[in-house]
This record gives sequence, structure tokens and C-alpha cells, in this order.
Amino acid sequence: QVQLVESGGGLVQAGGSLRLSCAASGRTFSSYAMGWFRQAPGKEREFVAAISASGDVTFYADSVKGRFTISRDNAKNTVSLTMNSLKPEDTAVYYCAATQSTTIRVRTKYDYWGQGTQVTVSS
Repeated sequence: QVQLVESGGGLVQAGGSLRLSCAASGRTFSSYAMGWFRQAPGKEREFVAAISASGDVTFYADSVKGRFTISRDNAKNTVSLTMNSLKPEDTAVYYCAATQSTTIRVRTKYDYWGQGTQVTVSS
């Protein structure tokens, strides 16, 4: 069992930055790949970024590539998402999630989810 708690969301102007964090419980955090997803009102939850269990492989959605960076600290059981050059279309609830699958860009492969944190980007 893995429990995930996100933090760091908020209101920011377009062009600004935010850093989201996700704290995981459990002693097996380093065996899980981690992902960030987001869901805007009226839209499906979509993939944003993912990082392998060891941290050596990362993936990004095309819409955030070059602006967002995912990282993890297995000693502290945390995963972060640094978001730069934010745009109004980045407004959504952001979720972190954990999986032991190797298919880490696919939402349905994730077993554990946090409660989400709101990110609002004003124009």
C-alpha cells in the first residue's frame, strides 16, 4: 500500500513558476515509478510527466516538454514537479500517482493516487 499526498499548488500568473511535491508513505517507494497527471474542468485526466523507479528515465507530455521537470528523491520518499513558464491552459488539479508497471505514461496502469492539488494560472 502506498499513500500519496500532494502539496505546492496555488494561483500564479502566466509566465510564473510553481513546484509541486508529493510525499509517499511506505518503505517500498523506490520500487514504484511515479507520475503526475492533471485534470481540468470538463476534461479527462491526462498524463503530464513520469519518472522511473530509479529516476534515470523520464517522460513528458508534448504540451509541457521543456517547461516542466519531474524529479524524485528515494531517500526522502518524494517526487516533485517543477513547472516553469506556466500558461493558463496548465490550470487543472494535479495528481501524483504510483505504479509498478513499466508502462508509465498510461493512466490506467497506476494503482495509487493522491488527492490532488489545484494549480490555477491567470492570464
